[in-house]
Amino acid sequence: MANRSDTKTRILDAAEKLFAERGFSETSLRLITSKAEVNLASVNYHFGSKKELIRAVLARYLDVFMPAASQELNKLTATGRPDLDTIFSALVRPLLDLDKVRVEGTRIFLQLLGRGYIESQGHLRWFITTHYGEHLDRFVQVVCQSAPHIPPAEMFWRLHFTLGTVVFTMASSDALMEIAEADFKEQNDIESVIRKVIPYMAAGVAVPLTQANRE
Repeated sequence: MANRSDTKTRILDAAEKLFAERGFSETSLRLITSKAEVNLASVNYHFGSKKELIRAVLARYLDVFMPAASQELNKLTATGRPDLDTIFSALVRPLLDLDKVRVEGTRIFLQLLGRGYIESQGHLRWFITTHYGEHLDRFVQVVCQSAPHIPPAEMFWRLHFTLGTVVFTMASSDALMEIAEADFKEQNDIESVIRKVIPYMAAGVAVPLTQANRE
């Protein structure tokens, strides 16, 4: 008989795959229990609710990524004020290291993040800001210091546009890589796709306000 730890891991693994493929709203607990080959009582015992299960799935990645990202940012700022391209590039290694958490962990994490971004999952925003707020605040602080000409309210919008860009790109990464290979004979992987989008995001965040923006 599987022990409790094995059962919990099976539930997390099954939920993670289904959430990434189908979304949080479209994935039922019945579907998760079927894939994990456990009963509903096991899910309730280990997690209590679907919301808690969703948070636990993301926490496996966030617990690794957030501290590592903050560490990289602290290294950068210890020697001066980095530009935005350098700041965004510093997040690549912590993202890629998520492959050590799970096979294709980087791709899965970004897919899950995208699901939380586009679906009505207010509890996830609460969870992330409550449990990882210190790391988020550090990132925003470093970005703002590198673009002091951008007012806080405008920076709020630009960072959300940036997140949206990442979400769309990663959600479409397989199709985009296939098109790039067919049309331009380019060979790409997740790292190269991430690095391609960084200059675009950095330029978008730092572009000076127009007169219309100011008004």
